[in-house]
Amino acid sequence: MYLADSRGAAAAVVPDSGPGRRPAAVPATVLALGAVSMITDVSSEMVTAVLPLYVITGLGLSPLGFGLLDGINNGVGALVRLAGGHLADRGGRRHKAVAGLGYGLSALCKPLLLLAHSLPAISAVLAADRTGKGLRTAPRDAMISLATAPEHRGRAFGVHRAMDTTGALLGPLAAFAVLRATVDGYDAVFAVSGCVAVLGVLVLVLFVPRHVTSATAARTPEPGRPPEPGRPPEPERPTLRDALGLLRRPRLRRLTVCATLLGLTTVSDSFLYLLLQRDADLPAHLFPLLPLGTAAVFLTLAVPLGVLADRVSRRRLFLAGHGVLLVGYGLVLSPWHGIPAVIAVLVLHGAFYAATDGVLAAATAGAVPAQHQGAGQALVGTGQALARFACSLAFGAAWNLWGPRTALALTAAALAVSAVVAAFVLRSPDEVPA
Repeated sequence: MYLADSRGAAAAVVPDSGPGRRPAAVPATVLALGAVSMITDVSSEMVTAVLPLYVITGLGLSPLGFGLLDGINNGVGALVRLAGGHLADRGGRRHKAVAGLGYGLSALCKPLLLLAHSLPAISAVLAADRTGKGLRTAPRDAMISLATAPEHRGRAFGVHRAMDTTGALLGPLAAFAVLRATVDGYDAVFAVSGCVAVLGVLVLVLFVPRHVTSATAARTPEPGRPPEPGRPPEPERPTLRDALGLLRRPRLRRLTVCATLLGLTTVSDSFLYLLLQRDADLPAHLFPLLPLGTAAVFLTLAVPLGVLADRVSRRRLFLAGHGVLLVGYGLVLSPWHGIPAVIAVLVLHGAFYAATDGVLAAATAGAVPAQHQGAGQALVGTGQALARFACSLAFGAAWNLWGPRTALALTAAALAVSAVVAAFVLRSPDEVPA
């Protein structure tokens, strides 16, 4: 199997690094985790694609009520993300076990949506589902970081996010097909989603290695002590104080502050799709197809921008991605409407994710030591997720008070200010790709 790099050459995908072997640019562990994420994202995006219309048109909730649900969908997992990252590090790098717990919890929640027909019930199910996501995200990204040589982390995260986004591309298509083929479409979508989620857990159990050691450590064994083949070195077990103390590291602190600040002004995907659907007057059954535009562009650009991040500045590319998002907000607010405008906004939205999602994780990996990868990823991710939770609540309230376009205009203005502040915070003479 081969992966093409940005110059069109083919880079062989070989097993993870070992004694005397040059680490692969994209290790087998990354590909296995990408497959798990792809399958799980098919399941998740099937639900996400229909949830806005389900709760607003099917259950009759207000935009503020949906804002609460969407905030839960994006933010509640942040409350356990730190615990997930720390437990994975503390447990002797048991990243797979903690990630498996998170994937399993999310899989159990999908069928429960069949029984949830009120705001409190749906909120509880989504909170449990996002708890699973919070548990698995940091350990998964830590495994990617540990398995990959530092100079290739942007590429590795790009490949993982591309595979993940393939699931985001297939999920809405599956939801669309189920809605068209069944009478009780929403219930059928939730049932099929649960079955797909179980398949993702099985792939994790069968194909992801139990222990992932640092690619850097594999290349530089301790002097005078040859590594034992097939046996990972005994890792340190950091304390909770060590994990929280990571914020004393200037590079990680700057990343956390900026991810949080920019997250406060990032409108959730669901709200953006609702705005586009209203502006273009799209039929309800076409709504699940809107995420496909974002996912297709994300899939196309994730690896090239990941490679670019390895060669230039990951933090500057992260900021540039938010600049692209700001342009997208401007197009939504402009007088230009119709299908071409929708396509242009979705292209910009996908480019935003390709320039920020995996790139931020790669930058975080370079700011913390190997034994703290789980906690470091969790700290940055928690700040960003809690900020987006707050943004969903605020945007839903502003929509109720002043209407959707005024709410988006205020958010766009805040994003412009936040980007300027983040550029000032992230400027640093030690900027090599971080």
